[in-house]
Amino acid sequence: MKKYLFSIGTIILSVVLVFSVFAQQGDRDLIKVPHGINPNSKSPNFPGFSLATGGTRKATALVDHGGPLIGTPTIYIIWYGNWSRNNGSIGDTPAGQALIRQWAHDIGGSPYYQLNTSLSASRQAISGDVNFTSTTNETSDSGKTSLSDGDIQAVVGNAITSGRLPYNSNGVYFVITSSDVTASSGFCTQYCGWHTHGSISGVGNVRYSFVGNAARCYSACAAQSTKSPNGLPGIDAAISVLSHELEEANTDPDLNAWYARTGYENADECAWTFGHAQFTVPSADPLINGSWANMTMNGHYYLIQRNILKTGGNFYCMVNDTQN
Repeated sequence: MKKYLFSIGTIILSVVLVFSVFAQQGDRDLIKVPHGINPNSKSPNFPGFSLATGGTRKATALVDHGGPLIGTPTIYIIWYGNWSRNNGSIGDTPAGQALIRQWAHDIGGSPYYQLNTSLSASRQAISGDVNFTSTTNETSDSGKTSLSDGDIQAVVGNAITSGRLPYNSNGVYFVITSSDVTASSGFCTQYCGWHTHGSISGVGNVRYSFVGNAARCYSACAAQSTKSPNGLPGIDAAISVLSHELEEANTDPDLNAWYARTGYENADECAWTFGHAQFTVPSADPLINGSWANMTMNGHYYLIQRNILKTGGNFYCMVNDTQN
């Protein structure tokens, strides 16, 4: 969802939003587009996931405001915090990192991600593909256990200016934190992740995102908390948020392209809805068996929020172009 559009230090545009939860800028050092917390988290049946969770199929119309799009985004990952702990299903582990890499390899070209092609424009076609190569697109950082918005921007800038990651104008740089790290402007209380862009000295315009391990706050940032399609509930939940931020950065990278009159971007329109064509995952692993999923990508199970399909003048929240 969109609140304001800033260049660094300069207000260009202000858009007021009404939503169940949206991030307040505690640090006032950047403007971000946040993915709010799970509106079902106050339900007496939560934590958990219900087949009834679907939401409306038709979405508010998006408007193309003419800003840049990204044809094919490249994912860059900055692991922040302690990702070598032996904390099992919490997922601050090499297994948790491997699951996120698996998602980054799987999502490009999938029927789900191909939905973004419907927002192509004459100035830029959206391919529905994603580039990612593990190791060459990753680096790590650590130190603080509470990051301000400015800290997150600095982490991204340092990774690029130090040469640990290359600069790519079509890149989306994700700062992904372990569960012992929070973001002080509202992770777990007002948002589960966000994306933005900013000018970094000596580099240029950078598109980047913050997403934390949802194990820090299952009730706020996860649809399933006791089991999940890959046996790591916090990481499986973070993958839905990562998908949300990636597709918004693809179709509205500088916060001036596709968004509705409400300020919502494509993923905001479908947040926390997973459609009605869900299935349970069979497995011998009790952390997986019976968990909910709504798609497979390269043979891997995921529960990922729906995304926008534009067809004619209408917009729908879909899992792919044939089911909702």
